[in-house]
Amino acid sequence: MQGQTLTEKRKAVFLDRDGTVMVDTGYCHEADKVKLIEGAAEGLRLLSDDGFFLVIITNQSGVGRGYFGEKDVVAVSTRLHEEFRARGADFDALFYCPHHPLDECDCRKPRPGLILRAASEHNLDLHSSFTMGDQESDVEAGRYAGTRTVLISEQGRSSVLADFHAKTLIEAAQLILGSRVTNIVKGGTTLANSHRLD
Repeated sequence: MQGQTLTEKRKAVFLDRDGTVMVDTGYCHEADKVKLIEGAAEGLRLLSDDGFFLVIITNQSGVGRGYFGEKDVVAVSTRLHEEFRARGADFDALFYCPHHPLDECDCRKPRPGLILRAASEHNLDLHSSFTMGDQESDVEAGRYAGTRTVLISEQGRSSVLADFHAKTLIEAAQLILGSRVTNIVKGGTTLANSHRLD
């Protein structure tokens, strides 16, 4: 970002993937099944315009369960970038947990491992950051990591742990920004898992 020193920490939004930015089809591992949730691109663009570093944090236990491989997660992530870019938006990084729930890893939400790793690698200030998603595990991970949290639910589900509630990602973005709207889109991308892919 312009005017930012190398030591200055950045504010971020950590977003769940399935059910938050893209339609949850259940263990999605085929790029041609990627479909953005309505308003997701606009929501990301609002957050990016305001200087938030955008990180997708996702559990992908289908890898650990043997349903698909890590190359499939990469393919879906690549298509997700393409879909956002076609709409004038994008995210900056993606971290995922490939482990089976029984593995007891520290990166599977609701544990905060992926958020903490993303913050360390990208010099992010957790106290000025937000975590948003459609599941209680997203809220828990964000709270454990020290961010403020937003539960997104079209049905109006609530969480005693969430700091904010919204029906859509764009509504969540407007809550975070205080309904400020601009038209600048920032770029830059990274893809990583709990072990890191380069």
